[in-house]
Amino acid sequence: MSLLWDRYQALKAGQPRLRVRDAAAALHVSECELAAADPTAVRLQPHWEDILSSLASLGRVMALTRNHACVHETLGLYDNVSFEGKVGLAMNPVIDLRIFLFHWRYGFVLRTATPRGVQRSLQFFDRHGDAVHKVFLTEESNIDAFDALAARFAEAPAALTLEPVEALPGEAADEAVDLDAFRAEWLSLKDVHEFHPFLRRWGVSRRQGFRLAPKGLAWRVAEHAVEQLLRRAAATALPIMVFAGNRSLIQIHTGPISNVSVVGDWLNVLDSDFNLHLRTDLVAEAWVTRKPGDNGVVTSLELFDDAGESLVTFFGERKPGRPERAEWVKLLGELPLQEQADVA
Repeated sequence: MSLLWDRYQALKAGQPRLRVRDAAAALHVSECELAAADPTAVRLQPHWEDILSSLASLGRVMALTRNHACVHETLGLYDNVSFEGKVGLAMNPVIDLRIFLFHWRYGFVLRTATPRGVQRSLQFFDRHGDAVHKVFLTEESNIDAFDALAARFAEAPAALTLEPVEALPGEAADEAVDLDAFRAEWLSLKDVHEFHPFLRRWGVSRRQGFRLAPKGLAWRVAEHAVEQLLRRAAATALPIMVFAGNRSLIQIHTGPISNVSVVGDWLNVLDSDFNLHLRTDLVAEAWVTRKPGDNGVVTSLELFDDAGESLVTFFGERKPGRPERAEWVKLLGELPLQEQADVA
């Protein structure tokens, strides 16, 4: 057993509820290094498309995707996976993913002993050692299929080669942007999926783009407005969409929510097939934006940390070719503005 694993076990003994990501930070290692140190770890060949396309055989699983402030968990079937080059989709009623394989580097099968029995999972990491996606078996999963998948894609252990995390590119000065042309192009967009390429063409970050938006199409709301949004959506059974993840994978929930709770700094949705955990103390800015869609405007709430990283985005449930729900637009329009929060 490795020295790192011994240190991890000692840390867990003193803090049994410590999350793996936080444990890795406390030990000054990446989460990938901690997974590799697990004596049960089986390293996977980097055949990500084939592995992900094989997960349907496992039956009902829990898919987990996170960044440093937001954890998104869904329970369902991992099916209908397809790829075009390095970009993939998993299109299912519950497990709904947008996959970007450009920085995927390592994967492991783990069979970890817990007080509730063996926890079986597949865990994937990027070139920096950060977790990009995890798949956990449930009581309804097919263990034989899991063992067969692990054997099929197993690779001999080898040393990890991780790269340092690059600093985020700096923003251009607001005054360097031709505001009239920028706003005119924003207004000319025809689909919400054109928005990211539009910002990239201008060399403008997402948060900066909202600051420079045409009048009435982006405004800051109070950071705590997300709790109001979730509680009102739950109270009215308003179906929503929740997009959360990292540069390598976005996980999406679509549908109503019901059980919203706060524990310390964590704002949680705790439903049967969907859990969301958000560190509200890491939310530095919250923006409501209105972007062109394929059938009218698409309105969303987007949260950022203090470095401008997008943490989670909320939309109203909307079918292609249909306008968004009026009650969703009304809900976002009633969120407290940042100026009101500052005054309070």
